[in-house]
Amino acid sequence: MPDWWCRERKPQNDNVYFENMCRVIFEAGLNWQVIDDKWAATRKAFSNFEVNRVASFTNSDVQRLLNDAGIVRNKSKIEGIIKNAKRFQVIEKVFGGFRGYIDSLDKSNNYAAAVKDLTSKFERLGPSSATLYLYTVGEDIKPF
Repeated sequence: MPDWWCRERKPQNDNVYFENMCRVIFEAGLNWQVIDDKWAATRKAFSNFEVNRVASFTNSDVQRLLNDAGIVRNKSKIEGIIKNAKRFQVIEKVFGGFRGYIDSLDKSNNYAAAVKDLTSKFERLGPSSATLYLYTVGEDIKPF
């Protein structure tokens, strides 16, 4: 099991939830080893996935990231991650944190409604990546 998966413990804060989501998004369609090899540079480029910092990224930050050879330079994923940081801020206001949001979701039928809610709220998160994401943050979902 990868060390970034929170299977034995729930993520400590929203930044950890956010980083896991970003990692799942970056891995979609790519070899996990490529992402693993670039993750230290990706963390640095994205301000250690501090939600409030990433939410304040501007178009010049997008350009900076697109010029960073140390990370996966996919414009739609980069822009989606910035939008997702802004969504995390809204969720924090409404639910008091991402854990509160996750706890509010319908988890019946192997999380079908929860997956649907995640895919409707977050950019670049489809049904299979939303399912994997929930698994990586310690939810009792059967991913595959």
